[in-house]
Amino acid sequence: MKSLGLIGFGQFGQLAADTLRHHFEMIATDVTPAAEAAAIRLGVPFRSLPEAAACEVVVVTAPVAALREVFASISPHVIAGALVVDVGSVKMLPVQWMTEVLPPYVDLVATHPLFGPQSARGGLAGLRFVVCPVRGSRHRQVAAFGRLLGLSVTVTTPEKHDQEMAYVQALTHLIGRSLVNIGIPDEQLKMQSYQHLLELCSLVGADTFELFTAIQTQNPFADEVVTAFVDQATSLLKQIKGGVGKSTPSPPRAIT
Repeated sequence: MKSLGLIGFGQFGQLAADTLRHHFEMIATDVTPAAEAAAIRLGVPFRSLPEAAACEVVVVTAPVAALREVFASISPHVIAGALVVDVGSVKMLPVQWMTEVLPPYVDLVATHPLFGPQSARGGLAGLRFVVCPVRGSRHRQVAAFGRLLGLSVTVTTPEKHDQEMAYVQALTHLIGRSLVNIGIPDEQLKMQSYQHLLELCSLVGADTFELFTAIQTQNPFADEVVTAFVDQATSLLKQIKGGVGKSTPSPPRAIT
């Protein structure tokens, strides 16, 4: 088995470790004291960053806001021919940082698992996994491995990914976290559509605010989409309260 260094051992890093430890000789590293205890609990050796960065495959699960710094910290230690993969929720900025900071003798693949510990509780079968080629041709191996795990794999570009995620993720998380913050109750007379909102709250509410911030601020297409939603909601409320004008839905960007 190839060696795999897992850089970051938070919630998703632990999910990745639990999924991948049977396929690789894995070691993990993180800067937080609790991470080592979590690694011991999962049976994953906990080592220094230089040791983890010197593996044949390096998977970076750090928060998006910290990715450039993490790429810079592992750059002196990655070995020739290694594969470096990220799992960030946005893709254009991480890809830019990967290509700027990491040496040319390593292959690069950007990925986005469209799931987390909550949605993966029932297993990985059928969950969505996005692969973006960056440098080299090993994105094909990453995609094939994802399918081996039972994931539904899509290969696309970082720009196309972020365009779609502005709707699929940024807008969804804005709505979901807003509902979490107002504390919508589980009502007896709920309809199925309301049940879907409760399920959204359950999924989004477990995510960190750090992730929410990255989704909203690190995707260059997110602001236009969520602003259009807020404007339309405001316009509709003005109409029913006697405001002037009609609703004029105008999607901010056509996704093709």
